[in-house]
Formats: sequence, structure tokens, C-alpha cells
Amino acid sequence: MTEPELDSIEKMLDAAAANLAQAAAGWAFHLFQDKKFRRLAEFDRIEQVEQDRIFNELVVSALVLIMLVFDAPDLRVPDDFKDQLVRLSRKVSRAYVENLRQLGLEEEHLETWDQLIALRYEEYERDKLSARAAMMKIESAEKELDVNDLSKIQMVVPVQTVAVGCHHHVCRGETDGRDDLFLLTLKSLSRFYLELRVHIEGGRITPLMRARVAAKRTLRRLRRKKR
Repeated sequence: MTEPELDSIEKMLDAAAANLAQAAAGWAFHLFQDKKFRRLAEFDRIEQVEQDRIFNELVVSALVLIMLVFDAPDLRVPDDFKDQLVRLSRKVSRAYVENLRQLGLEEEHLETWDQLIALRYEEYERDKLSARAAMMKIESAEKELDVNDLSKIQMVVPVQTVAVGCHHHVCRGETDGRDDLFLLTLKSLSRFYLELRVHIEGGRITPLMRARVAAKRTLRRLRRKKR
């Protein structure tokens, strides 16, 4: 590949990363403004600085979910495209921080954003294994798992992991009795995740819809166990 071609690809990836970073911020703002979310997050009882912290956690969750999706081994895309997605994944967080820089955010705060995104990525990447194991345990309680079941579980692991982590951080670890807030966050993140994967995979919605149904079934079982 010639140098101009490589430069063109790099510019395309940079542009895509900027759009994805904007999409992450848009998703976070939409949920942040949702009346039910604000009620469940008890916005009437917390200071503005705490509300700002929650918004930041929502943005980071969406950014990391994008990164985890692009890293996912089960993406239904050509192998050579997967390499580009991995490169794109590394650019998304930088694109968001660069946008903050252009808005005039001080350098010290930009470094904090870099650190926070890296921290959450490492955390959620690590937690994927325990999330997958927990979902397999729940699903296998009713029947023996087959390849289809494992595929569905693998598909919903990223969004399940990020939703659990996001809920934990939004609540500062005090999650008891706040299942409705978790379910609302998961539902909203799932829509974002579904749209992202459908777009990447060229509109192959059927496997994702099956996975979404499987995720809802898992959640219902989780709720029954808590009662």
C-alpha cells in the first residue's frame, strides 16, 4: 500500500473515531437527561459536582463499550477489517479527549480523562471473564449449553460487563436496592450497543436480536434469584 493510501486510511479512521466519540457523548447526554434516570439516580439529593461525575462515568462507559466491541473476537466482519477496527478502537478515546482540548479544557484535566478511560477499559476488560462465567452459570442451570447458547452469551458480555461497572460507579458502590437504575442503564446501553454492532456488521440484526432476547431472559432470572 502506498504512502498516500495509508495516509487516507489514517484520516478515515481519525474521522470515524471523532464521530464515535461524539456518539458516545450523545448517548451519555440522552440518558443523563432522562427524567426516570435522574429520579432513580436521586439528582434532587446530590450536588452539581456529583451530577457532573455521573455524566462523566456515562461517557466513559460508552467509550469503553465501543472499544470492547471493536476488540470482540466474534464480530462478523472480514479479517482484514478487524485489524482496522482494532486500530480504530485505540483512537476513540483520544478523539474524545482531543474534543475536550478544543473546547478549552485544561491540560491537567485532559490527563485525568486519559487516565480514567484507561482505568475503566482495564477494569471492564478484566471483568468480562467473570461476567461470562456468571451468565454461563445462570443459563446452564436450566439446560445444557450448546454452541448457539455460548455464542449468544459471548455477544452480550461486553454490554453486560459495562452496564454492571457503570452502575457500580454511578452509585459509588452502594448498589443495594437500586436494581431499577441498573436495568434502565442496561436497557439504554443495550440499544446503543445493538445499533453499533448492526452498523459494523452491515445490518445483520437477527443474531443480535437473539442475543438481546437471551440477555433479557438472563436478567429476569437474576431478578428472581434476588427475591
